[in-house]
Amino acid sequence: MGRGRRICVLALVALLPAGLAQSPETTDGDTIRVEVNVVNLPVTVTDSQGLFIADLNKDDFTVWEDGEEVEIRYFTRSVEEEKKPPLYAGFIIDLSNTARLYYKTYQTSIGDLAWMLVPEGGRNQGFLFGYHTEVDELVDFTNDPVTLTERMESLKHGGGSAMFDAIYRACTEKLVSIPYQGASEPRKVVVVIGDGHDNASKRSIDEVIFAAQLHQVTIYAVSTVGWGYHHAEEANLVRLAGETGGRVVRPMQDVHKDVSGYLSKPQDAGNYQYEVGTGGYAAAQLQALYKAILDVAGNVSSQYILGYVPARPFSDRRFRLIEVELGLAGAAVEVYHRRGYFPPTVEAEP
Repeated sequence: MGRGRRICVLALVALLPAGLAQSPETTDGDTIRVEVNVVNLPVTVTDSQGLFIADLNKDDFTVWEDGEEVEIRYFTRSVEEEKKPPLYAGFIIDLSNTARLYYKTYQTSIGDLAWMLVPEGGRNQGFLFGYHTEVDELVDFTNDPVTLTERMESLKHGGGSAMFDAIYRACTEKLVSIPYQGASEPRKVVVVIGDGHDNASKRSIDEVIFAAQLHQVTIYAVSTVGWGYHHAEEANLVRLAGETGGRVVRPMQDVHKDVSGYLSKPQDAGNYQYEVGTGGYAAAQLQALYKAILDVAGNVSSQYILGYVPARPFSDRRFRLIEVELGLAGAAVEVYHRRGYFPPTVEAEP
């Protein structure tokens, strides 16, 4: 890797209950001051095989804001989950009429993801939205994964698709944080389970991206496009994830290519009979879904948290571009972080 030391690569870093974030600064008296003019930047690093790199140090990272290098004031390692701010996770599920065709295939795996991101008894919290022609809030914030998974098992499908409205509401109603908490600001993610199609929203994709960047929300997607089909509007998922530092996983895209179906092989026995398959296709689907869920969970749990004080105060409301570089000469790595942000609302000091 060009640094003279071993880089530890993990397939999945275990999700532990989140603990306290950066400690507030204490003066000589009893006053506790929390610095809020801080940008909290989650960053995930993978190798060329998509495995998570988990043993980087603060000095391995360089951050620029609008082309100007900034000092990293706070740093939490990938594996130090207990030192990271708590995670707020919104699960947003497609309940449109077309989703009824595939939701049962994904149902158990999405429940597993809820358990991974919102472990029972921890400080992480999750909520559940469903979208069809309208947006339904199905579960409010909870730290009980059972509540989330049980509701996921009783969903009804029908109508159009208001995906943009659902994500916008998640960012502006559930994940908004006023006043902004600086280095202690919770990590905020949205996980969309759908195909990217939208035909019923009042909000546009640009408005959704603005809301996510303003409230520092990272968007991940489990695409339901697969089985050899292609959907042009899946590009919406790619753009939402790319602009906010997330990723799109496609568990069913190639699962069919090397495995025979349950009834798939014609045989010369008359009456157009088919030879019963081995069940390998069903096993391949489960394996692909499990890998996809681990990928999403790993992207969240393997985040490094970089905190820095921008050169300009948050009173400047213009969009700010962020760049992150790793000082690992010759290493083939991918770095995932949000493209930039709009300064948050900060309460004036008394």
